[in-house]
Amino acid sequence: MAHHPLITEVEAFLKSTAMADSAFGRQAVNDWKFVRDLRNGRRVWPETEAKVRNFMVSYRGAPSRQAAA
Repeated sequence: MAHHPLITEVEAFLKSTAMADSAFGRQAVNDWKFVRDLRNGRRVWPETEAKVRNFMVSYRGAPSRQAAA
């Protein structure tokens, strides 16, 4: 089963942010099973892929919560 190339970026994001995959899915696309399904070969619509990429970029670009404290 071929994996969507997006999973590599999502896995790197999860590792760098220490975010749970269910939290990522819920925040990025309102689907807590998204990462699990993506790992299992889920097909991704271009609109969904864009939404996920936008979430990752905007999350990384957000000010650090520790810096605000």
